[in-house]
Amino acid sequence: MKKTIIIVGAILASVTLGGIIGYGATMLGRDNKVFESDEVFAQSEDSQIEVSDEWLASSEEQAKASFASYQMDSYPDLTFAAEKAVKAVVNIETIREVSYGGGYEYYDPFYEFFGIPYSRGGGQPQKQEQRSGGSGVIISPDGYIVTNNHVVEGATKLKVKLNDGRSFEAELVGADPTTDVALIKVDGENLPTIPFGKSDDLRLGEWVLAIGSPFDLQSTITAGIVSAKARQLGVIPGEMSVESFIQTDAAVNPGNSGGALVNTRGELVGINTVIKSSTGSYIGYSFAVPETIVRKVVLDLKEFGVVQRAILGVRYRVIDDEFIEYLGEELGISKAGGLYIDSVVEDSAAADAGLRKGDIITAIDGVATNDNSVLMERIAKCRPNDKVEIEYLRNDVKKKVTVTLKNKVGKKEPVTRETKDIAEMLGGEFANLSKEACQELELRGGVQVTSVKQGGLLARSGVKRGFVITYINDRPVYSVDDMMKIRDKIESIDGVYPNGRALRYVIVE
Repeated sequence: MKKTIIIVGAILASVTLGGIIGYGATMLGRDNKVFESDEVFAQSEDSQIEVSDEWLASSEEQAKASFASYQMDSYPDLTFAAEKAVKAVVNIETIREVSYGGGYEYYDPFYEFFGIPYSRGGGQPQKQEQRSGGSGVIISPDGYIVTNNHVVEGATKLKVKLNDGRSFEAELVGADPTTDVALIKVDGENLPTIPFGKSDDLRLGEWVLAIGSPFDLQSTITAGIVSAKARQLGVIPGEMSVESFIQTDAAVNPGNSGGALVNTRGELVGINTVIKSSTGSYIGYSFAVPETIVRKVVLDLKEFGVVQRAILGVRYRVIDDEFIEYLGEELGISKAGGLYIDSVVEDSAAADAGLRKGDIITAIDGVATNDNSVLMERIAKCRPNDKVEIEYLRNDVKKKVTVTLKNKVGKKEPVTRETKDIAEMLGGEFANLSKEACQELELRGGVQVTSVKQGGLLARSGVKRGFVITYINDRPVYSVDDMMKIRDKIESIDGVYPNGRALRYVIVE
């Protein structure tokens, strides 16, 4: 038999050894035997490997078969996306004016002992500029830039630096804390932009790039894959918050907030927002607001100055293993999947469509609702008066209904910047009174003030934290939903404190 002498090279060695190791691993998994053959390898005196022509031909055929599906053009070339998108990602410097020191009063206990009020001021508070950094994405040639709300929140001045070194001052167009998306504007022409892609079309394992200014290192590009979709983390505060993050393993650090998440075509599929780690820096996971939410929020802010938030009007629980363990037998539910409706808000879109307590929502617009974030994202894409198709189970019977969504005050008309909700007018944060507190205070319901904002109507009227609102303008208020429907000028607030003391506040402006 004819022999061929082969000097071991890096490429061939890696192919051959890879084949042997792979086979050995497979065999170990079967019967703990490693492939052995005295006929294949023969070590010569000059450390060369002696192989037969027949074996070499066979190995080449096996190698070709192993890589038969490999096509060079089908693998992502990230340079195109990087070079295309990086020009439209900007650095945002946020300047906030903060006060410190002074403004306090010193009380002398000597005078207080005799009941004589005495205090001495601590001087005037000092003002100081506080600077922080973030990122943004230019989405129109005339200078509209999308970023995170937390990047620009409370800013007295915004400075934007482009990839080419140009700098602009920017103004805030609008912001939406519930999605952590904001829109700012610079005066420019023919600016580089990133086109919107479709985050719904992203596939698990698909390559994406994160572009931003981590640690003030402008135009930094990192790559990763889509690790998960529709993640809900509970990191955006507020009862109306919307979370349905794209999870990636692209490295994102402080300063990346508001930057671009792009696909291999250089299209914007998300805005990088959150790092989940114990250190505050990247350790493997980062999260982006998906394009579906970003696009809708940007259009609303540009057109109305405020976000048009659509409301379905149901309270629900995810039917998972825990739900089945604790409530499954009681409610007759043995299979995980879907959203169990706990209650339906009166006069809401869901109530108008005939949805009831006990119904199980299984899909919205054809997309299965097996977790909270899917329903949240689908509704967040809509405006009041938009229609969605809800599939649900009632007594194990499949049903389908078209729901016309409403806004937070139970109407189908859009709201404007001038349309302030009652929470903003009152200047506070609120929560429904618990059942235990209702029983203790002998109330049918109420809205408890959980915080009072300085300078707001509540603060000016003397309302304290913990106060339970039961009437506004002599109109009963049993829940936050009832309160949010009030649009009239506030003239009186009735309620009770947890100690049972009832009070009526007459509002005088």
